Amino acid sequence: MRTGAFLLAAQFPGQGHAEALDRAVSAAVAAEEAGLDSVWLAEHHFVPYGVCPSATTLAALLLGRTQRIRVGTAVSVLPTQHPVSLGEQAALLHLTSGGRFTLGVGRGGPWVDLDVFGTGVDAYENGFAESLELLLRWLRSARVGADGPRYRFPEVAVVPRADEHPLPFPAPGGRRGPEYAGARGPAAATAGGPPVMVACTSLGTVRLAAQQGVPMLLGMHSGDEDKAGMVAAYRTAAREAGRTPDEIDRIESEHMAAGVAQVEDSGAEAKRVLLKSMPAWFHYGLSAHRTVDGRERRMRDPREYTELLCGLHAVGTPQLCADRLAATAERTGVRRFALLVEGSGDRESTLRNVERLGSEVLPLLL
Repeated sequence: MRTGAFLLAAQFPGQGHAEALDRAVSAAVAAEEAGLDSVWLAEHHFVPYGVCPSATTLAALLLGRTQRIRVGTAVSVLPTQHPVSLGEQAALLHLTSGGRFTLGVGRGGPWVDLDVFGTGVDAYENGFAESLELLLRWLRSARVGADGPRYRFPEVAVVPRADEHPLPFPAPGGRRGPEYAGARGPAAATAGGPPVMVACTSLGTVRLAAQQGVPMLLGMHSGDEDKAGMVAAYRTAAREAGRTPDEIDRIESEHMAAGVAQVEDSGAEAKRVLLKSMPAWFHYGLSAHRTVDGRERRMRDPREYTELLCGLHAVGTPQLCADRLAATAERTGVRRFALLVEGSGDRESTLRNVERLGSEVLPLLL
């Protein structure tokens, strides 16, 4: 099992933007020190739910501040960006980080972002499949052109090529020079471009991910039964797309589930910490969303949603956290996790939570 930290740079009531970003950056560095497998970054626009507007930019910072840990986006919102621009950024991070970058993409929501960035609601409702196909071609090809409903341009050279071998990442204080030309090391295994994941919250997106041969990122709002159903639907769609059993097994080993982790000495204390902070953050952050066309939307009750998450995920003693992660893996087949660790809203509490996740929970999962 592989366990990472999921960071939104959440702005809790009373906090500033810089404070939220500092907590997220500090938690990412702490995750490497604690022995976690990865860090996953979300992006949002115009709302305090998360104050990182570019997951790839924050990923670049963190890749430069760390040496071992993988850094991924969960997710970069594809309908608000040009897929070629996002592909160029992903290739750059892949090649310069020793192959430690993973690009997670998703549809996002019908938010005012679509108006601000000029892509329109059609990009959200109908354009995701075309954007994903173009993005994947860009990451796997030497030259790319487009002749679709949304994107039309003549064939151009892909620069930089994401499918080249990334350079080994230098040790602290190390320098790259002529000796790195043609170098091959552990990063050679990542030749072929950065790994790509797709956030899946509907069966339509599950089928699209299976057709494109990329693994799923499953949301933290769904329970094990729902996750198992989506994994089964993915397998069916992948078979229908002509993928071999070995291909399907390889892809399915990379599915990932988002969740929550709060490690305390008792289950009651872990739940108390999250119920003290998360409902106010959910209300403050999610109520700020504006839809692109004034359509009605309903928001979950913040306290009930927090209680749901406490019941589903790794919230409690180290043993309980490990047991819940192991149970999810057993029921769903998903063995990778991105766990929200900043639910307390407090910097020091978040860092302590990350440290305990690494030192007290991970050893129980071996």
